[in-house]
Amino acid sequence: MSFEEKTSETVNSLKCQNCGAILHYAPGTNSLKCEYCGTVNQIEEATLPASIQPVDYAQFIAEQKNHTETTQEAVVVKCTGCGASTTMLPNVTADSCPFCASPLVVDTAQTTAILQPHYVLPFVVKDSEAVQYFRTWMSKLWFAPSDMVKKVKDGSSQQLKGVYIPHWSYDTDTYTEYSGQRGEYYYTTETYTEEVNGRTETRTRQVRHTAWYPTSGRVNNSFRDVLVSASPSLPLKMAEILEPWLLDQLKKYDGRYLSGFRAEIYQTNAEQALVVAKRRMDPVICDEIRDDIGGDEQSIDSYDVEYNNLGLKYLLLPVWISAYRYNGKLYHFVVNACTGEVTGDRPYSWIKIAGLILIIILVIVVIYSLSQSK
Repeated sequence: MSFEEKTSETVNSLKCQNCGAILHYAPGTNSLKCEYCGTVNQIEEATLPASIQPVDYAQFIAEQKNHTETTQEAVVVKCTGCGASTTMLPNVTADSCPFCASPLVVDTAQTTAILQPHYVLPFVVKDSEAVQYFRTWMSKLWFAPSDMVKKVKDGSSQQLKGVYIPHWSYDTDTYTEYSGQRGEYYYTTETYTEEVNGRTETRTRQVRHTAWYPTSGRVNNSFRDVLVSASPSLPLKMAEILEPWLLDQLKKYDGRYLSGFRAEIYQTNAEQALVVAKRRMDPVICDEIRDDIGGDEQSIDSYDVEYNNLGLKYLLLPVWISAYRYNGKLYHFVVNACTGEVTGDRPYSWIKIAGLILIIILVIVVIYSLSQSK
């Protein structure tokens, strides 16, 4: 099937056969639902976990350089505030950026060819459930400004926007040669003097020392699904807090899962993300080296890592996100749309903090006064 035929087929499958409206994916299901007449269409494809396989990294990079990778057309709008590029929802005439809350210039949206993801993790958490997760998280924040908390509690699901965040997933088997030193403890008896009840006594004690011995060796590690967010619009630390994702529920990419939601276009490419992935693998490799060195202490002098069988998956992972400005500063709140995990930035109420400090000072003064009066 040609690209044009496949695109036409997807577009037609998004139309309600009853009233002609655009069908939207229903979170937590395998179906599309019409918001106007309630018609439900099933999505036939259901990828089995055993069929989730990476593509060869080197081949993928070569296809990108030769412009032979699989692409699809999408209407994309770029935010003039933060630079994030996201797909546009149909029939939208005014909107705001999900990452920085800036107004989007919808007139600048363009139809362009974008890289087709390998897999998509469909939304499971509904917008109303995400709001509840959001409110629960907010209620646990100490020293949050009262007006902000009230704004969140009085808000609705319109505060949150459903967005698929692009991620790169890496699989690899590493082979590492290292050199280092193994430290082994040994003890000597030391004599010392100590004054006891006005008398000087001679005593002994065991003193620990470390003997270092040069060592070298090799270790092997297998890594699966090392995730790196391809979206600088969402801080990397925040993206990592949302982990783990339910990757066993990945579906082979189907545009119907995106209907009713936005998808951000990746801004960090696969080669750039691999550098980050290697950084994430490094502590695991170093721990393996230390285990291999053994002894009581370990010192790694140098190591060289080979990344074999390097595989890659381009994924779209779902979040509910809210971005707003408070006192001129931008804050993000993000809900993992599979697990309900919540993370975000938060402002502090210095009035509340000052009040608590004042209370602590008063308690200390009262306790001191009572102790002096006895």
